[in-house]
Amino acid sequence: MGTFRRVILPVAWLLVFAIIAVALVKIAFVDGLESAGAEPAPLAQVDIPVVPATRTTVTNTVQIKGTVQSDAAEPVRSTSAGKVIKIFVDQGATVAKGDALFQVKAERPITSTATSKDGTPTAPKPVYDYFDVLAPSAGTVQSLSTLIDQQVTVGESVGKIDPGTYTVAGPVTAAQQYRLLGKPGPAEIALVGGPAPFQCAEVTLKNNASDDGGGASGGLAATGGGAGMGVGAAIPGPGSGGSQPEEGGTPTGTLSCAIPAGPEVFAGLGATMTVSAGVAPDVVTVPLTSVKGSVKDGIVWIAGPGGTGAAPEQRTVQLGLNDGSVVEVTSGLAEGEQVLEFVPGAPAAPNPMMGPGQVAYAPAG
Repeated sequence: MGTFRRVILPVAWLLVFAIIAVALVKIAFVDGLESAGAEPAPLAQVDIPVVPATRTTVTNTVQIKGTVQSDAAEPVRSTSAGKVIKIFVDQGATVAKGDALFQVKAERPITSTATSKDGTPTAPKPVYDYFDVLAPSAGTVQSLSTLIDQQVTVGESVGKIDPGTYTVAGPVTAAQQYRLLGKPGPAEIALVGGPAPFQCAEVTLKNNASDDGGGASGGLAATGGGAGMGVGAAIPGPGSGGSQPEEGGTPTGTLSCAIPAGPEVFAGLGATMTVSAGVAPDVVTVPLTSVKGSVKDGIVWIAGPGGTGAAPEQRTVQLGLNDGSVVEVTSGLAEGEQVLEFVPGAPAAPNPMMGPGQVAYAPAG
């Protein structure tokens, strides 16, 4: 019994522990390595989204945020040189175009000499001409600086006529200018807190590059009718890479419209101008994000046969109107053809499953 307890039992326990250790080593190292080696490595797979070319009606309507501005006062310049002898109107008076504002007396130059009865030369009597200086436009006399007996010269600025008219003007981005390449149609004006929307026919589109005042004021010129050319949703312009349309953009021009008589407005009112620049019914279209370029010439990527695994085919297409979301394809693409939803390498639409500031990117082709 003593021998069993001192020798046999400890040896048995050692054998049990040794078997357990060997089993653990096999499970941890041998079986684990075999399992890992037998399983295939996971492969990353990216599905490239494609969309079909579809038929729809494209309505090119551009909305521009603007402000009502008072038209600039018309300067009054003297059309004759001489002495002011009469002033017909006071500051604040209402005048029509061509009304007399003041009168100037000018001495007529005389070249001949007169003689007395005995033949002695005498100084001729002066001869005077009288000229009325007229209002250059209708409106209210904002200022008139002439005084009786004041000497004025031709072209001298002596006052201003306030026309009492208004213009609504707002800045446009380059993308909006591309959408308005044709002559803009009439605009519907909706004033913030003002009367019901009304039509405005005299729409002017002008580039800030040709208007120093417009460039310094962010696209709004000081006068309405002379406002620079200057769209709600910015659209990718040529060479933009087909990025997702975004609100905003740097103003490159100003759109303005002279407010017709009738609606009661005042300077500083906010306004929305809705301008129609064409309708293309039942035409082949693709999303703007599918096209590199948005005016005249563009490039799309045709999905390869057999799914997205094949290399896409680059194709040049001709473009027509766009509405900020889709663009008309006038030639180069047939209805039903599958194109990549996003230009290769361009930012794709934001993924709602991602956090703020995170953007999914279309894989490069």
